[in-house]
Amino acid sequence: MFLDKEKFPASFAGDVAPDLAAFMADAQVPWGVEAPGGEITEPAWRSKPSSYLVTTEDLMIPPDAQRFMAKRANATAVEAAASHSVYISQPEAVVALIETAIKTVS
Repeated sequence: MFLDKEKFPASFAGDVAPDLAAFMADAQVPWGVEAPGGEITEPAWRSKPSSYLVTTEDLMIPPDAQRFMAKRANATAVEAAASHSVYISQPEAVVALIETAIKTVS
């Protein structure tokens, strides 16, 4: 499965420079349709500290669904006004979350 290359920038990378978002659309690798049906017997978040970066401008996973998942995992959640591609558009927010998580478990 792929995201439509024409819709990719707006839906997946709305806050990424257009040329980079187009490259990301072209560079997609397929993911198997069976992936959503995979079964996890013991999610790590049940026994390990978790963190979650809620991306409030995400058009792939609604922010309220992200908040639900973070709460279910008892995760420390922070929010960023970013698309699903926050790791590209706002790497500093991702780094800050990782640094905070490291301090929490160290």
